[in-house]
Amino acid sequence: MTSPVRAALVGFGYAGRTFHAPLIAACPDLRLQAVVSRQAEAVSALWPDARVLSTFAEAVADPAIDLIVLATPNDLHAAQAEAALAAGKAVVVDKPFTLTAAEARRLTALADERGLLLSVFHNRRWDADFLTLRRVIAEDRLGPVVRLESSFNRWRPEVRDRWREGDGAGAGVWYDLGPHLIDQALCLFGRPLGVTCDLAVLRPGGRATDYAHAVLRYADKRVILHADMVTPAADARFAVHGLRASWLKDGLDVQEDQLKSGLTPGVAGWGVDSRPGVLVDGATGAREAVAGPPGDYPAYYSAVARALRDGAPNPVPAHEAVAVMEVLEAGLLSARRRAEVLL
Repeated sequence: MTSPVRAALVGFGYAGRTFHAPLIAACPDLRLQAVVSRQAEAVSALWPDARVLSTFAEAVADPAIDLIVLATPNDLHAAQAEAALAAGKAVVVDKPFTLTAAEARRLTALADERGLLLSVFHNRRWDADFLTLRRVIAEDRLGPVVRLESSFNRWRPEVRDRWREGDGAGAGVWYDLGPHLIDQALCLFGRPLGVTCDLAVLRPGGRATDYAHAVLRYADKRVILHADMVTPAADARFAVHGLRASWLKDGLDVQEDQLKSGLTPGVAGWGVDSRPGVLVDGATGAREAVAGPPGDYPAYYSAVARALRDGAPNPVPAHEAVAVMEVLEAGLLSARRRAEVLL
């Protein structure tokens, strides 16, 4: 039997602890070999079979590590990914890929040059609602889509003391939630013609962007992406309108909450959406609940393992993450200029 791919998780903050560690551990073809963290006791309590390393350099130099998973602050992604690739390691980077499109392109070229897997954790491709939406569009149940509104809102009126809400590079909601929204839009419709974006700090005492509103212009449709931290009624998720019908969806995918509660990926009820979207027929006004497949975050790491062991496709190739960074960067420029930025 082929041995599992040995992974080192770098970072044990929210992303590492909640998403990456349990998803890696749940994949039979991966082994959580090591965790780089200053929280040795916390790591050992949850993952006693994983070695705790004190520095990133130890993980990169360890010949027993095949895959480096970066769940570190956004401004560290580019340098750490470059060092891991230079050491001959496969790399998974939590979103956002990097801080700039130029960094993303450079890393992609390095991975290609060395023949190494470089993948970005755009896990929201495996949300239950997004899987359902892709199916609804593929089955042409809406007719030609002319407008999509995708919102990812939260109610966090108090500014918290953490790097994501600070004034450092890569902080703020556009870097945090924007990549999810952008990646889903590109998966559905490809590269837009232009981006218009408004970014703001709306909370008293806020230091990082907590409001982001972007319009992606396509020749035959408009895609509206919105994320903020100041919406008490944060249920609205998707409103997708075609020339024949609309699809409306409230509520977020349940997998993040399931992971936070300690559920093991793959247990009964995993990823099942209790609030399915509703199809609204334009001609009759008839409303139909549309149940779709359950969410499947474990599919990402299963695909990473197959890519490394069997040469199967990378589930999120680096060049696709470069495209996300280009739109994200265009949004930053648009907000500064207060004008559309062409792509």
